[in-house]
Amino acid sequence: MKKEIRTICFDSDLQLEAYRLEGIVQPFPNHFHEYYVIGYMVSGERYLSCKNEEYTLRRDDIVLFNPEDNHTCAQSGTEALHYLGINISKPVMSKLVNEITGREKLPQFSQTVISDKELACYIQPLHDSIMSGSGEFEKEELLLLMISLLLERYCEPFEENSIDCPREIENTCKFIETHFTETISLEQLCACAGLSKSALLRAFTKSKGITPYRYLQTVRVGTAKKLLEQGTSLIDAAMQTGFSDQSHFTKFFTMFIGLPPGVYRDIFRNKNTKGAIHEDNT
Repeated sequence: MKKEIRTICFDSDLQLEAYRLEGIVQPFPNHFHEYYVIGYMVSGERYLSCKNEEYTLRRDDIVLFNPEDNHTCAQSGTEALHYLGINISKPVMSKLVNEITGREKLPQFSQTVISDKELACYIQPLHDSIMSGSGEFEKEELLLLMISLLLERYCEPFEENSIDCPREIENTCKFIETHFTETISLEQLCACAGLSKSALLRAFTKSKGITPYRYLQTVRVGTAKKLLEQGTSLIDAAMQTGFSDQSHFTKFFTMFIGLPPGVYRDIFRNKNTKGAIHEDNT
C-alpha cells in the first residue's frame, strides 16, 4: 500500500493554509469547517456527500466548501487520493472580496463540485507557491485572480467595472523594466499605477494579455538570454536578472524558452560554428 502523506503549510503573507493529501484511503466522517475550502483532485476517486447531495470526485474536479457546509467522503475505486486544499478564513475572505469588489460581504459558493480548467490554472501554481515558501508577489496575484474568477462564475452576480487606463499600465511596465533586478512587490506596482491590486491585475491582464508577474519574468528571462549568449555563467545570469536562486532561474528559463539555461548557453559557446541544434528527447 502506498504510504499516506499529509503536508500542511500556513502562509503568513497571505494568512491562509494550504495542505496536500497523498495516498489517502481513509474515510472522513460527517463534519464541517468554519472557513472556506477550495480543493483540487490531482488523482484518485472519492465519494462525497455535501448538504444532502451526492457526488463522485474524479481527477481535475474542484471542490468548493462554504463555512459550515457539512460533508463526508470516502474512498471510491482503487486509486488512492491525491488532493490539494486551500483553507481561507472568513476575515481573510472578506478582505479579498472587498479588494476585488469594494464590498465587505462574505461570498456563498453556489456549487460544490465543478470542473474548470482556467480556475485550476490558478489553484495549482498558487498551492505550489505556498508550499514552497515563495516570497514572490506571484502568489498574491494568483490568489486575487482565483478569487475574482470564483466570484464571477460561482457566487452571486459579479459586478465588474470596465477599466481602461493605458497610461497607468505603461507606467507599470516601465517600472518593471527598470527595476526587474530587484525584489518587486504588488504594492509597489499598485503605487506606481495608482490602482488597487484587483484593478491593476484586471487592467494589466486585459491590456497585455499576461499578468504583471508573468511580464516581470518575461523581462528577466529575455535579459538572461542575452547574458547567456555572451557566455555569462548561470549563477551570474540568475543574480543579474533578479532571480532568487539558480533553481528558480532554471525553472522559469526552461518554462519560457523550452531549453535549460545551461544548454542554451552552450549553443553559443563555439563561436566557429554558424549554428547549433539541440535535440531533447527526455
